[in-house]
Amino acid sequence: MRHGDKIKNLSRTASHRAALLANLTSQLIEHKRITTTLAKAKSLRVYAEPIITRSKEDTMHNRRIVFSYLQDKEAIKELFGVIGDKVANRPGGYTRIIKLPRRAGDAADMAMIELVDFNEIYGKDIEAAAAKKTRRSRRSAGTKPATAAPAAKETVAEAQAPEVTDTAEEAQSTEETNA
Repeated sequence: MRHGDKIKNLSRTASHRAALLANLTSQLIEHKRITTTLAKAKSLRVYAEPIITRSKEDTMHNRRIVFSYLQDKEAIKELFGVIGDKVANRPGGYTRIIKLPRRAGDAADMAMIELVDFNEIYGKDIEAAAAKKTRRSRRSAGTKPATAAPAAKETVAEAQAPEVTDTAEEAQSTEETNA
């Protein structure tokens, strides 16, 4: 019986499991997407997400802690460089697990685990959905979405307008200093 035993053993000893998860995490950091069994992907998510959280703050202490887990200098450079910058504003949920068809040889459940911020396919849809965002209502369906759509366009235009004025102000200040 395994009452209250929350760790997924993956049919391995503790040292073998630690080495497996460290290697999978290094490969995930290096390639941004890997294919493995579903059980390993679920265990990897629990193992990798706290390590990715450490990369948000690039200090020597965090680098040493992550190195104690991964033992891979190249993965740590990538983690604290490229990945740390991309996930800086994300409050968690750095990985996504996508189920794949069963493996032909042994019918094992397969999955692809990837870093969320590095998938351009889904990123384009999210940006488009954010720009298109409208509310749907059961009552008076004809009036609500029509009024919500121009409001969304105005907010997008307002968000872009200050950027333009900032550059115009900078151009004026440089002209004044040159004159």
